[in-house]
Amino acid sequence: MNEIPVFRLVLLLLVLVAVGVGFTCVYTLSETEQAVVTYFGEPLRTVVEPGLHFKGPFFWRVHRFDKRLLEWDGSPDQVPTKDKRYIWVDVFARWRIIDPLRFFQSVNNELEAQGRLDDIIDGATRDLITENDLIEVIRSTQRTMEAPEYGIDLEAEVVPKITMGREKIQNLILKKARGLMEKEFGIELVDVQIKRINYTQEVREKVYERMISERLQVAALFVAEGEKKAREIEGELGRLLKLIDSEAYRKAQKLRGDADGESTKIYADAYQRDPEFYSFQLTGQLPPIPPVRHHPGSHHGE
Repeated sequence: MNEIPVFRLVLLLLVLVAVGVGFTCVYTLSETEQAVVTYFGEPLRTVVEPGLHFKGPFFWRVHRFDKRLLEWDGSPDQVPTKDKRYIWVDVFARWRIIDPLRFFQSVNNELEAQGRLDDIIDGATRDLITENDLIEVIRSTQRTMEAPEYGIDLEAEVVPKITMGREKIQNLILKKARGLMEKEFGIELVDVQIKRINYTQEVREKVYERMISERLQVAALFVAEGEKKAREIEGELGRLLKLIDSEAYRKAQKLRGDADGESTKIYADAYQRDPEFYSFQLTGQLPPIPPVRHHPGSHHGE
């Protein structure tokens, strides 16, 4: 009678042990995870597909890593530019694990990976910034200021030519750091951006002075262009005034000539109708009456 409960107890314990061992032999991965399976610390395989997976019990371990984009935010670092201007540069990046086995063997975890990113990205950033002048770092393009009425580039004469630019420098930092991260650590560096640039006090004052000087030069160019335009307008106005005066004089002379012709015609018509009256109108005197001549035979008749 006592053997049956003991047998059941042993069977129950065996079932529990089997269930426990079975649970240690399965694991699941979500869509955002990938894993490396190890045995006594030695990697056996890499698993990247989500779902239910099997492994050996006890000394088999599953090391999980994130598939998603991860952020790296560096600390601000003081860096000198090629033209000896010291600036504070704050950089951030986005990265992801593309080779979990290499990542596991090299850095093992995200915290260690962040430390390697600090060294590599900061080093690449320092190298690229020290190879370029300050204006290349703070400006992305050869931005221009135009006078909208004239379409004239007024800033090109006072702002140095940009040959590299901030965007290209960022791309070179990314390219320089990406190759090493992927080859050594199984990390894909997706993007690197300069988040913020601050000037030291000395550089800030010089930058402000330069900004003021540039704006004054641009203002002087605006003033010079305005004076030039004013002279052009005044010249055009003088030409139009002369043209108007000339046309008015021509019309006045024509009207005067037409009037003189009409007046002469009227005088001629008046003279032809009655020359004596016409003469009287001009002088106010009648013409002299001619004397009466007597014929010789008229005395004899008297």
